[in-house]
Amino acid sequence: MKNLISGVALAAALAVAVSAQAATTFVQAGKVLIDPASGKVETGKTLVIVDGKVSRIADGYVSEPGGVVIDLKGSFVLPGLIDSHVHLTSEQNPNSELEGVTQSSSQQAMVGARYAKRTLMAGFTTVADLGADSEAIFALRAATAKGDVPGPRIVASGDAISIHGGHGDVNGYREDVMHVLRPGSVCSGPDDCRRAVREQVWKGADVIKITATGGVLSNTAAGLGQQFSDEELTAIVDAAHRMGRKVTAHAHGGDGINAFLKAGGDSIEHGTYLDAASIALFKKSGAYLVPTLMAGDFVARIAASPKNFFTPAQTAKALEAGPKMLDMARRAHAGGVKIAFGTDTGVSAHGDNAQEFALLVKAGLTPLEAVQSATVGAADHLNLGSQIGALTPGRAADLIAVQGDPLADVTTLQSVGFVMNGGVVYKD
Repeated sequence: MKNLISGVALAAALAVAVSAQAATTFVQAGKVLIDPASGKVETGKTLVIVDGKVSRIADGYVSEPGGVVIDLKGSFVLPGLIDSHVHLTSEQNPNSELEGVTQSSSQQAMVGARYAKRTLMAGFTTVADLGADSEAIFALRAATAKGDVPGPRIVASGDAISIHGGHGDVNGYREDVMHVLRPGSVCSGPDDCRRAVREQVWKGADVIKITATGGVLSNTAAGLGQQFSDEELTAIVDAAHRMGRKVTAHAHGGDGINAFLKAGGDSIEHGTYLDAASIALFKKSGAYLVPTLMAGDFVARIAASPKNFFTPAQTAKALEAGPKMLDMARRAHAGGVKIAFGTDTGVSAHGDNAQEFALLVKAGLTPLEAVQSATVGAADHLNLGSQIGALTPGRAADLIAVQGDPLADVTTLQSVGFVMNGGVVYKD
């Protein structure tokens, strides 16, 4: 315990010390993937960091008197990773149903602080949190942005927009309890769904997350098909776009995927039963797919395990959908669909996010394409392409370092040894 406390204290002191020192930091990189879009790995470079951003990139190993020098000559440096689908304020476990009625918003924010740090230490410097108690996640977003809590940059939706009784509504408790727990983002009918979208923006949502189809982990035997009507989907997308927000949809069934894309939706989370028509719609609109292969792998393994803690309804859907997701991603990639890295972590364990890379490669992506999906691709998907995703001058100094070459062995990214976020070192 003493060693653990010392390690935490040292990491905190290091972050404070680096941020408090001279404004200029010189990161001397042996190998560096400056812009993943190019795929070009350069050697012997120095990234000059000023005020939390990359100021310039110098040839060779340079420094200046009074500057902070970070020696990564023996490492492979690349931009901080981006996970486009997480749930920081929770983690699936046998007590999840109980936690839903015992944890306050404040307690969920504290849980989120623990998982935010774990996520950052795994090399993920930006995440999109898609579906959490609005008060809890917006407070955590503010705390990480100010540096009060170590964690990634957070893009947050808050409560997901759902139909009454659907995935995203409260299920499985006594009726009077469900009425108390039901979020205001649940809606029925186009006008009510417009109201729900506007209220989420009012509360502080960066992006609107909806549940276009049934879901595996909702405790109801309602299937995985389309749940919102076409008219409701159109109203949601229109209301969000009018208020400057993108809309992403949890969607498994092909009917819900296609209806949402036809309504002008911006991206699909999961996409389990996408078909040829879906692929055509993706390509026509330029929408992104966030495959969340780890989630499919995790729920299938839990449901088939002797220690399965899912309800019967969850188990049936997990065994149905989970094994299909790898082939879905393979077909989408082969069809030219744009893919953004996302894990649905919170279903699986926080900090294990990088295991998604191996699954993406198994689905047919090259290691470079997998890295691109978690850097330039995810940055574009989240509307942050001018700020993150590459280490070109003017972008945030979000960078990680690993031993070995992730473009040869993508599992290298499961062992990140150095993390800088916004010019501050959190792991060295």
